[in-house]
Amino acid sequence: MRALVLLCCFVASLLLPGQAEEAEDVSEEAPLRDRSHIERTLMLNEDKPADDFSAVLQRLRKIYHSSIKPLEQSYKYNELRQHEITDGEITSKPMVLFLGPWSVGKSTMINYLLGLENTRYQLYTGAEPTTSEFTVLMHGPKLKTIEGIVMAADSARSFSPLEKFGQNFLEKLIGMEVPHKLLERVTFVDTPGIIENRKQQERGYPFNDVCQWFIDRADLIFVVFDPTKLDVGLELEMLFRQLKGRESQIRIILNKADNLATQMLMRVYGALFWSLAPLINVTEPPRVYVSSFWPYDYKPDTHRDLFLREEISLLEDLNQVIENRLENKIAFIRQHAIRVRIHALLVDRYLQTYKEKMTFFSDGELVFKDIVEDPDKFYIFKTILAKTNVSKFDLPHREAYKDFFGINPISSFKLLSQQCSYMGGCFLDKIERAITQELPSLLGSLGLGKNPGALNCDKTGCGETPKNRYKKP
Repeated sequence: MRALVLLCCFVASLLLPGQAEEAEDVSEEAPLRDRSHIERTLMLNEDKPADDFSAVLQRLRKIYHSSIKPLEQSYKYNELRQHEITDGEITSKPMVLFLGPWSVGKSTMINYLLGLENTRYQLYTGAEPTTSEFTVLMHGPKLKTIEGIVMAADSARSFSPLEKFGQNFLEKLIGMEVPHKLLERVTFVDTPGIIENRKQQERGYPFNDVCQWFIDRADLIFVVFDPTKLDVGLELEMLFRQLKGRESQIRIILNKADNLATQMLMRVYGALFWSLAPLINVTEPPRVYVSSFWPYDYKPDTHRDLFLREEISLLEDLNQVIENRLENKIAFIRQHAIRVRIHALLVDRYLQTYKEKMTFFSDGELVFKDIVEDPDKFYIFKTILAKTNVSKFDLPHREAYKDFFGINPISSFKLLSQQCSYMGGCFLDKIERAITQELPSLLGSLGLGKNPGALNCDKTGCGETPKNRYKKP
């Protein structure tokens, strides 16, 4: 069966000379494609002022700092998940991430969506692997290139945590500020193409770890293929493992589809599904968009109407992510809070079990080693499931805590019952209140169509109960 996929790819490659190689000739002969559907679907021609969400984001930021972060820091959650949330991330725009093999048209697609082709803003494209950097396209008043070292040093941006991947990576990180209306509402991230014969160490930085960082923060992930690059190698397989749990945000794109005849297009479409089926373990098949994302008109005698409808569907998906920016941000913070709570409950249970098993003559190191090596023997995870409102599907892997406690001694933690103060209350109560009341209430205020600007932290306390001005002291 694998040979069948390779045969389809080979036949397609004979029929598909490659859009990048033809770019110079086509630009002189083929007419440019009408872009009106892009402006219409993404509402780029509307002059209405942008919604002011500053009050909602201020309230969300205060809920995070007052109710979630204390427990997160106390139980060192960041050392388990390597996911530190900054103020810049809370207030950042939606992120759209482009992934896929080399020279499938990722950079060309970004140029097309933003209308950057044949301008000084355009990303460089070609038939050979052209993108060796992670390129972040943001809005700015004028064209400006920002070095990765500067982006990581700027705490106001959401990219400061990238500094942990080392200076070699920061040299491969580039920011571009472009005066484009779409970038006022969204951030695009172009990534280096996957080359299966390249080893991790040859890149000079942890490529998979960097991809995971962007995947964890992306609101929409476009995985781009073309008819000549359908086979799945080790690096692409690893990438799909990293995408596990984010299936709802993945959109598969079969690019350069107008270069194929109808029969060959159907075969290539089937081959793509066959290659990806073992990698995406969900009951519902992923959404695949079939079109050709570049500025020139579709080839004659191809399915123009189909390709245009597919392109509009993708643009509607993108616009939906932009419109649901606040809802997604609140849901993301709530999901993060749930994970922090589960982690704190597990560390607390490990600590309780350790204290119960310790005697005057016990060797503390051996006692805890026994607990960590076989937590099921001491019902660590089963106790959490039985006594708390936790789903078994949300529990971290047991092996993760071997490494976690190898770095952080159990004696460095306090029991949850001791994480309380007379004025501040208990850490666990505060995060549970944020999960069950404050964040759903903030989300509900958006769903009811209330004016986001009406939420004022000076009046509500941003998550605290409003004071009754008429109650006598």
